Amino acid sequence: MALKSFLPDSDAPVADVTTGARALIVHPYLKHDTGAPGGGGLRSPEARLAEAVGLAAAIALDVADSRLVALDRVRPGTFLGSGKVDELAALVAEAEIELVVMDTALSPVQQRNLERALKAKVIDRTGLILEIFGERARTREGEMQVELAHLAYQRSRLVRSWTHLERQRGGLGFIGGPGESQIEEDRRLIDGRIAKLRRQLAGVTRTRLLHRAQRRKAPYPVIALVGYTNAGKSTLFNQMIEGRGVYADDLLFATLDPTMRGLDLRPGRRVVLSDTVGFISDLPTDLIAAFRATLEEVTAADLILHVRDVAHPETEAQRADVLAVLRDLGVDPGEGQGPPILEVANKIDLLDADEAARWRAAAERDDTAPDAGTPGVAAVSAATGAGLDALADRIDAILGAADTVVEVTVAPGDGETIAWLHRHGAVLDQRSDDDGRQHLTVRIDPADRGRLEKRLSADRVEG
Repeated sequence: MALKSFLPDSDAPVADVTTGARALIVHPYLKHDTGAPGGGGLRSPEARLAEAVGLAAAIALDVADSRLVALDRVRPGTFLGSGKVDELAALVAEAEIELVVMDTALSPVQQRNLERALKAKVIDRTGLILEIFGERARTREGEMQVELAHLAYQRSRLVRSWTHLERQRGGLGFIGGPGESQIEEDRRLIDGRIAKLRRQLAGVTRTRLLHRAQRRKAPYPVIALVGYTNAGKSTLFNQMIEGRGVYADDLLFATLDPTMRGLDLRPGRRVVLSDTVGFISDLPTDLIAAFRATLEEVTAADLILHVRDVAHPETEAQRADVLAVLRDLGVDPGEGQGPPILEVANKIDLLDADEAARWRAAAERDDTAPDAGTPGVAAVSAATGAGLDALADRIDAILGAADTVVEVTVAPGDGETIAWLHRHGAVLDQRSDDDGRQHLTVRIDPADRGRLEKRLSADRVEG
């Protein structure tokens, strides 16, 4: 399926990436600095290439080949050296490659020059991630957010993207270049569409604020699941709510639109569980900006579960990427910003016995990792369900830190109040007098204690 054009009334598509297209994945990296363009900081080039292949598989591209390309320096015209460009051009022709994915950020000029040299469609990492999000968006809000990010990205690439522009010529034939007047017209169309989308998304943001205000009145704590894409968030979400959840698969960005479900974590402890879009390294800034209204659901949560794939060889690098995005959103518990973060070490069933035991021991210590501002770690397997009871206990303890224990006296025959106490608190003890009055010891959160005191006279609630 070809991706639709996001440019209104355009007679040429923004992109012609199609499902099943034969693709070549290229990860360029600087020999002397793997943290530079095309590098990966904590990641090895091999791991970055494998991730790029996984991203291509997420939109069902037929990956015919994948290559690492070591560079001495980045060439401003083609990113790669001329010898490597010639080598890739021969491979493209021999393997009948239709699409070349450069796993780095390309300038419009580099992208255009590579397409001419390789005689194939070329997209960079940002373009590939935008294509995936375009495929995954299901709600109207998600579609608008992806379209906004796509338009912002394509606006700077008008010279490259629209071949029909060459039918126009500006100036006197030697002042200006081909397509100049048409480019300006298309730019105005894009700017108009961007302005309209931003107005619509501003309305979405206001609606989300109203929804948050309503949830605060409930008041059920909100638990947000975050993590690197394919870390197992959606699988964990489905396990915790017993299958009433979201699509989950061994696929990068299997889910995009956020989902919320109510969950009775413990008697008297009802929460709202929120599954969010997965993060990834080098997540396009335009995409983060477009999805800010959605991602800010995380900042409004009472607790964040950072789901990690601890069986992945790059788990520490993935952790750093997720925390970097959270800091960009204003969540840094170590600096006193945002809700606490509980790390959930997922996929321990895929570890060897010694490594799994190490994670379980870390979970049992119940300590705090000061660098992340987290209340310890929980070790689970979302696939098998192992460790989920301990995770529920940890969440209950974190949320219950502000709870109070009260002694409540209930009049004879007031079964409605007793039922309310069982629904909204944890009844630790219950005894009755000879005259039928009930005395209950209840653990309850501060908001529900206020409701209880309104329900009963103050002298019947102590502690």
